[in-house]
Amino acid sequence: MNARTDQHILARPDVFFATLPSGVRMPYVTRGSGAPLLFVHGSLCDYRYWNGQMDVLSQRFQCVSVSLSHYWPADDTSIAATFGWSTHVAELAEFITAMDRAPVHLVGHSRGGCVAFHLAREYPYLVQSLTLADPGGPLLIDGMPEAPAAPATDALRAQAAALIGNGDIDAGLELFVDSVSMPGIWRRSPAAFRTMAIDNADTLPKQFRDPLPAYTRAAAESIQCRTLLIAGAKSPRVYRQNVETLVEWMANAEQHTVAGASHGMNVTHAAEFNRVVDAFVGGI
Repeated sequence: MNARTDQHILARPDVFFATLPSGVRMPYVTRGSGAPLLFVHGSLCDYRYWNGQMDVLSQRFQCVSVSLSHYWPADDTSIAATFGWSTHVAELAEFITAMDRAPVHLVGHSRGGCVAFHLAREYPYLVQSLTLADPGGPLLIDGMPEAPAAPATDALRAQAAALIGNGDIDAGLELFVDSVSMPGIWRRSPAAFRTMAIDNADTLPKQFRDPLPAYTRAAAESIQCRTLLIAGAKSPRVYRQNVETLVEWMANAEQHTVAGASHGMNVTHAAEFNRVVDAFVGGI
């Protein structure tokens, strides 16, 4: 893998850029040794989102956390890439191939869970196991969306994008983050999370223009690797419904619910999240 430190991040010597065949230079951090455990972030996040997992799980595994294109600390090669979930799937496939450690244990959260799902579906030889935490995206049941986006949801997203576009980043992020977790969570979030979200605020309008594909029974049944689906007990219903449905559709899936947690369960309830992932991956 072609990796080197970048002048922009000299204060963080453990951060590298991998130059992919597509030309994108993907930021990543890696820690530990053992079986490769690759983390994929969701909306408004980057490789920093998984710090609480890297610190602990690197005691048993080679933990790797990436920033997808357009997400901090994006450079010109990253911005030049088309923003989209399918682009991110292809980038991750390139990255894993460049690691030369396939198949990996893959962990994705929210929008990153959807990306991880489709990576496992399209490139099964690259994925040994799959962990999806509150995977984002709609369900397609009997040819119809289980929970189509309500007009109020579309209006909220448009309002959040407008606020960010007009420079009122904090208000836009508060509106969006509270809607995907619980009211008041933005103001209660740790400063490090808010800083990360602000760094990635310009990706939110791009995300709204790139809706995630629907999960189908056929796609889920095609994934044969062992899969762990994690839900927050207090997460919005759409995420919990995804977990409950996918665990029924997927051949080798199991489910865990983190009591008292909402959408960001790996941050707010890191100890339990880490314990569950450690037991699942370590048992394969």
